[in-house]
Amino acid sequence: MEKETDKLQKIIDEHDNIVFFGGAGVSTESGIPDFRSQDGLYHQKYDFPPETILSHTFFMQRPEEFYKFYKDKMLCDTAKPNAAHQKLAELERAGKLKAVITQNIDNLHQMAGSKQVYELHGSVYRNYCMKCGKFHDFSFMKHAEGVPRCECGGIVKPDVVLYEEGLDSDTINGAVRAIAKAQVLIIGGTSLAVYPAASLIDYFQGEYLVVINKSPTPRDRYAHLLIQEPIGHVFSAIHV
Repeated sequence: MEKETDKLQKIIDEHDNIVFFGGAGVSTESGIPDFRSQDGLYHQKYDFPPETILSHTFFMQRPEEFYKFYKDKMLCDTAKPNAAHQKLAELERAGKLKAVITQNIDNLHQMAGSKQVYELHGSVYRNYCMKCGKFHDFSFMKHAEGVPRCECGGIVKPDVVLYEEGLDSDTINGAVRAIAKAQVLIIGGTSLAVYPAASLIDYFQGEYLVVINKSPTPRDRYAHLLIQEPIGHVFSAIHV
């Protein structure tokens, strides 16, 4: 791996408009399970498949079941940023990294200190009443019994993008602008299987495409540099 990290170091040293596009693999080293690996959420047994539970239709029709799963599997406040989150925040502070675009909803990039973060699928740290629009924090959701309800009686919904729901247009537009302007795009910890998020990579027109992922991705053959190692391990070897 040393040869590959040396190449990555050189690319980072020589460029100051880098964008990072990441997925669940960035957070697995912090103890948050991904969805598609052998021990991920999609391989665990519930009364309904996770992709059914995490759909808009299921949320509206069976909110009690939805929140049982959501509180059990999606609310994790014990995870801490790992070497990848920390290094990305350092690169931003050094003026190298212009944006983090993440499919994760765990807020770990912000906890590490990253400022310019586009959360394509929302965040478990933001929740809004469907009736009056009032904001409710992570703690409110974690400690609510049954279906979380606002003082006004409305159901409090997490600001996460469920299946059948569209992505936020402002977030998409910001991510597209960042990718289109980037000299270097680093894709890390994602299988690039979730659309439309994965399609944003098509806007990249820069010099270097770097892919860091333990398993193969559809973009491997287009990468100028391919590193099939845990992303935290790779970034811990990078100097800012």
